[in-house]
Amino acid sequence: MSIKESPTTTRRVPVQTVEDTVTPRPAITTTAGNLIGATRIAMGFVFAWAFADKLFGLGYATPDKGAWINGGSPTKGFLGGVDVGPFQSMFHSWAGTAWANSLFMLGLAGVGLALLSGVGLRIAAVSGSLMMLLMWTAEWPMAQHTAAGELTRSSNPLIDYHIIYALVLLALAALYAGRYWGLGQWWARLDIVRRNRWLI
Repeated sequence: MSIKESPTTTRRVPVQTVEDTVTPRPAITTTAGNLIGATRIAMGFVFAWAFADKLFGLGYATPDKGAWINGGSPTKGFLGGVDVGPFQSMFHSWAGTAWANSLFMLGLAGVGLALLSGVGLRIAAVSGSLMMLLMWTAEWPMAQHTAAGELTRSSNPLIDYHIIYALVLLALAALYAGRYWGLGQWWARLDIVRRNRWLI
């Protein structure tokens, strides 16, 4: 937002610049902007690392023999091990299927890339939040006991890290986080994005 002198008075009036019309500017301090940018990149690394680990079997959550490129399944272990909640049979039927593996990996890669670059954050927020909610449903933290009768050791029946991640993704999109340490400003100026604001 720039300031211009009115020709008939000395009162200073705000004038919108092209940049303001491309991406609305909430009142955010430099420190807050830096924190928003850092949070976006950190969240991007969470998704990108999960994708890389499951693709190549980096030896953390996924051993080398379990890598997707070595014939492993990114979803079979997690979904096949679901032992709580009302959707166990549904998740078991999804576990290890080609479509579930492909969609899960595409989601991890897409959300991770969008967050790291700062473009397409609205799509990333919606798809990433949906992914997190599905994982929350699979873990079903409301349950006190597993199907075998053992304690689930759920730390909170409603809010776990999946819900927090979903809220952070939505907040980053709402704050136009791509403008901080990212390509968001450049992306927002593209003609196709100007015509389709949901691509921001």
